[in-house]
Amino acid sequence: MAGKKKTPSAQYAFIGLILALVACVSTGLIGAAKGMLAVKMFTLENTDGLNLALQISVALLIVGLAAYAIMAPDTVRRFLTGRQARYGSNSLILALAFVGIIFVANYIVFQNPKSWDLTEDKSNTLAPETLQALATLPEKVTAIAFFTANLDSASADELLLKFKTNSGGKFDYTFVDPDLDPVAAREAGITGDGKIMLQMGQTKEIASYAGESEITKTLIRLISPEPRVVYFLEGHGEPTLESSDMANFSTAKATLESKNYTVNALNLISTNSIPEDALSIIIAGPKKPLASSEVTLLKKYVDAGGSLVVMEDPTLLTEFGDSPDPLASYLTSDWGITLNNDVVIDLVNTQNPLQAVSSQIGQHPITQNLTQNYIVILPQARSLSIAAQVENVTPTSIILTTDQSWGETELASGEQPVFDTEKDNPGPLNLAIAGENAATQGRVVVFGNSLFATNEGFDAYGNGNMFINSVDWAAEQEDLLNFTPRENTLRTFIPPTNMGFIIMIIVAVLVLPGMVVFAGVSSWLSRRKRG
Repeated sequence: MAGKKKTPSAQYAFIGLILALVACVSTGLIGAAKGMLAVKMFTLENTDGLNLALQISVALLIVGLAAYAIMAPDTVRRFLTGRQARYGSNSLILALAFVGIIFVANYIVFQNPKSWDLTEDKSNTLAPETLQALATLPEKVTAIAFFTANLDSASADELLLKFKTNSGGKFDYTFVDPDLDPVAAREAGITGDGKIMLQMGQTKEIASYAGESEITKTLIRLISPEPRVVYFLEGHGEPTLESSDMANFSTAKATLESKNYTVNALNLISTNSIPEDALSIIIAGPKKPLASSEVTLLKKYVDAGGSLVVMEDPTLLTEFGDSPDPLASYLTSDWGITLNNDVVIDLVNTQNPLQAVSSQIGQHPITQNLTQNYIVILPQARSLSIAAQVENVTPTSIILTTDQSWGETELASGEQPVFDTEKDNPGPLNLAIAGENAATQGRVVVFGNSLFATNEGFDAYGNGNMFINSVDWAAEQEDLLNFTPRENTLRTFIPPTNMGFIIMIIVAVLVLPGMVVFAGVSSWLSRRKRG
């Protein structure tokens, strides 16, 4: 039986297929470029040329397929009606179903974004302090990030997206190129690259750079734009605020300033007055007792709604001697809080019993995020006690030891302390007490120790958080509690040894590709043997 006569033009049909293949590749590349433009992976000022190229590619794809069908109709007919067509249609349906599933899944994820942070230090998750700041936003905040083309904005975009995602709809952002829109930059008061303006209503604040801690601090200024000023009392041998020595308070000052406090020193002996802008007076580690005239000024200030954070060390660590302590007397008479004349011995800390450990944390706004996650260690502390109830005053124990501690009243140098039931104060002991007067709105926080807040102890455990939270509460800035920004863990890449590097190269260049080639050859040989 004679073979069927082929169409004379069939030998040139492959040209149409080649044209269609090239056009298909071109269409895919141009379509991918338009997709990346749509999601703003890059920008293109004029897209008319791209649209024209896409139209030409699609047209050539159709022309190539049509030319092949015209020049080789028998081949097309066999393809559409033969066994390969059936197999091909099944494969096409499966491929379309797979693409559809991927599209729907991506659409759902895009509409309902969700992320998982698998890093050890949760460096890709906003800190709890930042989340609390976002939760306290009274109204919507709009951020405008001013980035020129010379500065990479990818990390800023990623960070601002985290703020938006976790704000419950109260935070949004846009990017502006100050070179292309200098008017917007001038109106916002932007003078540099990479700065971010936050606006809530008519209030504006500027973040100096795109960092989580910086944007969080700017949010805090936006929430509470009024000045926040606290004073450290001086003139009694207190540690300084400026020196970086371990026994001073420069770290505490810097942390308060990072939360937008203004921290000043105050000498009541020379000024004989308390500034009107003082939200709180911090009395930290005096070596000599305050004068009665100073305590009178402090009492008048607190009775008018002011606050004190008192941190007095045991008298044997000071130069008090047998001199009276007017401040301690005031705390007892007006607040029912007594500074005991002892040194806490805490057997929970077997390595150093002179370091009192907060085995119990009282329920209070100061300790709201400390009750389960942190302990506080007060080295060489004195105990406190709550005396008779004072009218309108509510005292709350915020740090306590266990019953394995006591207040040693006769600590002798070189001798092992032993609990004396007749002289010593049995545990559990109060290490810190907060008090609030319902009538005057005055507040006090009293610690039997100041060393925990010095540079040496500030970053240990929950010490710094306890001090900052106490100042926040005393200054009536509860919304700022625990906004101390978290620092990311520094990671350093350690290059492999020469042998390790050689092994990496062998595995990457030879082993893995060799396994793929071996699997392919084995599959081909197996199919060939089966015919």
